[in-house]
Amino acid sequence: MRVLLRATLDTEKSNELIRSGRMPGMMKEMLDHIGPEAAYFGTLGGRRTALLVLDMQESSQLPPIGEPFLMEMNADVEVCPIMNADDLATGLSRLG
Repeated sequence: MRVLLRATLDTEKSNELIRSGRMPGMMKEMLDHIGPEAAYFGTLGGRRTALLVLDMQESSQLPPIGEPFLMEMNADVEVCPIMNADDLATGLSRLG
């Protein structure tokens, strides 16, 4: 199932990681481990945010994906199912 993971980073913790020079390596390691279809970064609500599109085969994948953001970056993490246009068309065709 395709999901969107939104990780809103703690400002103090992410400032610390940026100042120490650890943020680029940590983010690369996390992305290499997670292997998202797409990854976008910016600010939402005035806070640094990562948006990752993932294909999760089973819910047990969630801890290894989300925990690094929680443990290393004190992030608020949300995950929700999402669809592309083809998925939406298929789902709507099943409405009867």
